[in-house]
Amino acid sequence: MTLTKSISLLSVLCLSALPAAAMSLSSTDIQEGQLMDKAFSFNGFGCKGDNRSPQLSWQGLPAGTKSIAITAYDPDAPTGSGWWHWLVVNLPVSQSELASNASGHLKQGIELRTDFGTQGYGGPCPPAGHGMHRYQFTAWALPEAKLEVTAETPPAMVGYMLNSMALGNATLTATFVTP
Repeated sequence: MTLTKSISLLSVLCLSALPAAAMSLSSTDIQEGQLMDKAFSFNGFGCKGDNRSPQLSWQGLPAGTKSIAITAYDPDAPTGSGWWHWLVVNLPVSQSELASNASGHLKQGIELRTDFGTQGYGGPCPPAGHGMHRYQFTAWALPEAKLEVTAETPPAMVGYMLNSMALGNATLTATFVTP
């Protein structure tokens, strides 16, 4: 074996041993561990925000990904089961971003019913005096082009489906406190 072929073979072996790039989620509107602006807060239930969905971008999808889902979930809600604030499914794998205030204006994908009982984004609105809540925005890489749900599928069922079938996911956690 020549030196060139040996180096070439060594390069291939080293590259194949590297882990695949991890899936990531970022935003120009919200930051990991930071308080969300009132513009993203729900308008109702005692909150007076603009209910704007934040911009989100994802990358590093695992091999075999055929669609993307986006969720926003509050594990600190005083319900015993958290609170689903946003569920978007059936986004094409070619899409890598949702623009700021995209809720209600999606060209592809479907927004499902949240725990507020309505379709689309429902921003943060922890009960007054309940302290800081975490809002987990997650991008899910799915092996199916279409998740078999309707706009009325219960949020907990969608969460179960995503957790049981995802090829990968990435979460950005922001916070909010109701004054």
